Amino acid sequence: MVDTLKLSPEVLPMPRTRPPYSPEFRRQMVDLVRAGRNPDDLAREFEPSGHSIRAWVAQADRHEGRREEVTPGLTAAERDELTRLRRENKQLRLERDILSKAAAWFARETGTLPSGSSGS
Repeated sequence: MVDTLKLSPEVLPMPRTRPPYSPEFRRQMVDLVRAGRNPDDLAREFEPSGHSIRAWVAQADRHEGRREEVTPGLTAAERDELTRLRRENKQLRLERDILSKAAAWFARETGTLPSGSSGS
């Protein structure tokens, strides 16, 4: 008989989690990096990783239009607008397809189109 391993906190400890850093704290880290501090030094002094701090700086740069990239990122407002436009585009396509099928059905019912013709 095989002894099964019970999963308990003693065997597999859960990773430590913490609430997200406040926007004010992130802003302070970004300001310190822009003032010349190294993200890795800040990571040793404060809790977030150097990678997180660099990501915050990059995000702030994109948001403020400072970052020039080969493939420029979107600001938060642009990302929101893109999401809204994609949702609207999907809805309009759905409505167009419904109207197209309804028009084809009505045309067949009234004898305007011979049956078997495509509705596209």
